[in-house]
Amino acid sequence: MADHNLQIVLAGRPTGWVDESHFRLESGPVPEPGEGEVLVRNHWLSLDPYMRGRMSDAKSYAEPVALGGVMVGGTAGEVVASRDPQFQPGDKVVGMLGWQLYGASPARALQKVDTTHVPLSAYLGPVGMPGVTAWYGLNAICEPKAGETVVVTAASGAVGSVVGQLAKAKGCRAVGVAGGAEKCRYVVEELGFDACVDYKAGNLKDDLKAALPGGLDCLFENVGGEIFDALLARTNAFARIALCGLIADYNTTDPYCVKNIRAVLVSRLKMQGFIVSEHMEQWPAALRELAGLVASGKLHWRESVAQGLEQAPAAFIGMLKGQNFGKQLVKLI
Repeated sequence: MADHNLQIVLAGRPTGWVDESHFRLESGPVPEPGEGEVLVRNHWLSLDPYMRGRMSDAKSYAEPVALGGVMVGGTAGEVVASRDPQFQPGDKVVGMLGWQLYGASPARALQKVDTTHVPLSAYLGPVGMPGVTAWYGLNAICEPKAGETVVVTAASGAVGSVVGQLAKAKGCRAVGVAGGAEKCRYVVEELGFDACVDYKAGNLKDDLKAALPGGLDCLFENVGGEIFDALLARTNAFARIALCGLIADYNTTDPYCVKNIRAVLVSRLKMQGFIVSEHMEQWPAALRELAGLVASGKLHWRESVAQGLEQAPAAFIGMLKGQNFGKQLVKLI
């Protein structure tokens, strides 16, 4: 075990786009676990869009990261010391230990995972928070029926890629929206979606119309902005919308104003925003299903991996700009 810890802390609050000056790399001692705590050497760090909101002190569903505090984030790693009988050195665990090499956590805040058939990194992707987000939003809010059309924005990402595959397994037509021809090819050819619209091609409304000749019945929305607005115009009567994210507006001081709000009334839409951590009672069932699909090779996923904690800020900014392909991770060991 190393004699020092590396951490990335929040150095400033961005008002528009994040840049690397908003982060600071610090070195300090490895924490000592207290009674009932576990010391973990993090192997993987998850980078997710919600972290942008936690950098701001605006009112939200969660407390912001304090200035000078370690950036929040999901981690997967190995127990190196334990003062709780549930965990032993060598156990693989996932938790929320943030942007650092080592973290001490109460045992109750960690989940022991089995890496026999599921890679450790997958517990931060398809068998972790992104996968459960996809599972919950699709099943609890969209409630798709066989034969219906499900649309997913950011379809090649960690959440969207799982949504589309689960929708196909339910007998639905899955249509993705992604940025770039390469991502759309992946969505159709590897993930099995029926179609994918490249929003960067410059013909969004007509391409959506062509991909959705019968409209849409379920929308899993990760992006917001102009794309969401255009999709509202393609909704069928009584369509359902799971509002998961609005990444198009996360780095602007002038959010997009929706023009097609009339569609909510005309199509009698049901739209619900959700935070997956508020539905922990659903996680065990979701994780069992997702782990089984990954272990059997029926659920596909892709990772973008940055090497080393020092690369986390650049990788995070790249993810917010759509430069990642699939789940964005940082390999720490």
